[in-house]
Amino acid sequence: MLDIKFIRENKEIVQEGAKKKFVDVDIIKLIELDDERLKQLKEVEDLRSEVNKVSNNISRNQDSVQKMQLIEEMRAVKEDIKQKEEKLKATMEEWQKMMLEIPNVTSPDVPIGPDESGNVVIRSWGEKPVFDFKPKEHYELGEKLGIMDNTTAAEVTGARFTYFKGDLVLLQFALINYLLEIFTNGEILEKIVKEKNINISSKPFIPVIPPFMIKPNVYLKMARLLPKEDKYHLEVDDLYLIGSAEHTLGAMHIDKILNEQDMPLRYIGYSPAFRREAGAAGKDTKGIIRVHQFEKLEMETFCLPENSIQEQEFLVAIQEYFLQTLKLSYQVVMICTGDMGKPDYRQIDIETWMPGQDLYRETHTADLMTSFQSRRLNTRVRRSDGKIEPVHMNDATACAMGRTMAAILENYQQADGTIKIPEVLRKYMGNKEFIK
Repeated sequence: MLDIKFIRENKEIVQEGAKKKFVDVDIIKLIELDDERLKQLKEVEDLRSEVNKVSNNISRNQDSVQKMQLIEEMRAVKEDIKQKEEKLKATMEEWQKMMLEIPNVTSPDVPIGPDESGNVVIRSWGEKPVFDFKPKEHYELGEKLGIMDNTTAAEVTGARFTYFKGDLVLLQFALINYLLEIFTNGEILEKIVKEKNINISSKPFIPVIPPFMIKPNVYLKMARLLPKEDKYHLEVDDLYLIGSAEHTLGAMHIDKILNEQDMPLRYIGYSPAFRREAGAAGKDTKGIIRVHQFEKLEMETFCLPENSIQEQEFLVAIQEYFLQTLKLSYQVVMICTGDMGKPDYRQIDIETWMPGQDLYRETHTADLMTSFQSRRLNTRVRRSDGKIEPVHMNDATACAMGRTMAAILENYQQADGTIKIPEVLRKYMGNKEFIK
């Protein structure tokens, strides 16, 4: 949520920002509604002040006749307050609804574009592997090796589910262990900071397994509830299954005031992710690129406003370090206004080369929300001078297991159908060299 003061002082910028994200809002109407909200609020507060003042007079008044007269007057005022409070409540609800619809403004370096066609590749890394045979897609390799079974999963659960088996399970846990070693190792993080010349603390991340369900009102405050049709809702409990660990990680400090000396707070969370993929009919129906259930490691950080851009750059640098040590070719993409989420101030994606598909596929994203989420969550920081303000929040993919394993299978496939295991992962897989 944007600050209403910021909206009032920058209405053209906010209106233009919404237009760039193709969000239909009326800033002038919102400001008029805010004027009415402030007017009604003052009326209610003035009447409450009058009631308090007269109540004191009643308690001190010794004349019983005057006392009864004042009491009768107060009954009328209290009835007036009740009516005005009901009117204020309705205005507040409409105001809140409009405030929640306004998207975040965007960073000046975000490209303007209608959809993914407006995204800009800002750098790339690595050489695409060259094969002396036609490379297969990951699902063909997985099925032939007996480590992936979409057919049985479709019979048991439905489309877009799969069974991981054998070495594919070991590969997933190898990725988890390898990443946790990176995120909790201050020396590795310091190396990344220095190599990328990022002016930020190399403070390690705290591992978290968060709840896999979330209350609707908290989901809304995280600005991730919509569109609802892509979420799994448990009606009996009125809870949603999360679509990513960030949804409950980001809400960890709801209604809390953090201390400046503790900043930044960094978490690396592991969880399943549940997504209906409502708009994906006919897309990626085979394999593990686009499924209803998968596992992720997700980064979530809380930092001081002046550090949030550098914090995002740090998260992207970690993503790049991970892919480089796996020796997977990738490109870093700045997402344009029409393709980014409403809460995002700046979004950077990484697309990893998939030789079996002969294209780059998105495997990582890094979202800077500035104070957009923290205002909704009421998550603030107390400065050393006593000033209290909203923190800035970042979230980023550490590893979407399915897509990363698909990239490994396709890039490391051999002519005989086996998969060479990336060197950095072998110690977590009993020093095996191949998946056979």
